[in-house]
Amino acid sequence: MFSFSLLSGLSFVRVEEQVRDVLGEGKQNDDQRLVCRKILSLLDFTSLEGSDNAAKIELLCRKALSFGEKDLPYPAAVCIYPPFVSQARRLLQGSPIKVATTAGAFPGGQMSLAVKLEEIRYAIREGADEIDLVISRGTFLEEKYHVVFRELDVVRELCKGLTLKVILETGELKSPENIAKASEIAIEAGADFIKTSTGKILPAATEEAMYTMLLVIREYHRKTGKKVGIKPAGGIVEPEKAMRYYRLVEEILGKEWLSPDLFRIGASRLADNLVNILIQP
Repeated sequence: MFSFSLLSGLSFVRVEEQVRDVLGEGKQNDDQRLVCRKILSLLDFTSLEGSDNAAKIELLCRKALSFGEKDLPYPAAVCIYPPFVSQARRLLQGSPIKVATTAGAFPGGQMSLAVKLEEIRYAIREGADEIDLVISRGTFLEEKYHVVFRELDVVRELCKGLTLKVILETGELKSPENIAKASEIAIEAGADFIKTSTGKILPAATEEAMYTMLLVIREYHRKTGKKVGIKPAGGIVEPEKAMRYYRLVEEILGKEWLSPDLFRIGASRLADNLVNILIQP
């Protein structure tokens, strides 16, 4: 694994200062509506609730399709639980919208590898294009990094041809150094994206965690030439907040990362707020 030491011993207070420096207090995007359109195209339009059912998933998919009917960008994907994958795939057939699912003991990650793999196999059989997998934070915090890596490596092999997003659940990792280490392990194991959060705990996505992960991606790209995507998720409702994540990616990784292949935002209510801005005369 490549060694990442730039964040060794760094506190969240210091990272917060660095985020402020990068974003600047008064700095704005040049064209807010253009950025909102772009962000809509980067969305993993998400419903991950215990109350989800066939009717709710149909509404989610129809809504995702309706954006294109309004001459707005389609979201990059819908993100749902595995039992609804085949339904979503049928409803979205013929559109560019991918079907993403959380498989592998989401959101806790507390399950044997064999059971995680069986759930992922099920999601693949049902037709998932993308797998969002959460690491076991308990195993990571025990410093059993080789176990975390091995699980992700096996999952990567199983998910050949699919997009694999590895969720770190940064709110439970306690320090920028841990977030950086978990990012490194996920990337080395072959993650296509690293993702901040499940959205099931607080804090979910934070600018500080996102900044830390972006630095690891940048360093990895410098050393290997390989590009890894990033996905903040959880609590991103207002367009202004989404724009700040957008700007972090642009400032640290550059404009080439501002595409669905390398940048996603996991959200649900954000979509309505973006559309409300975009349909205004």
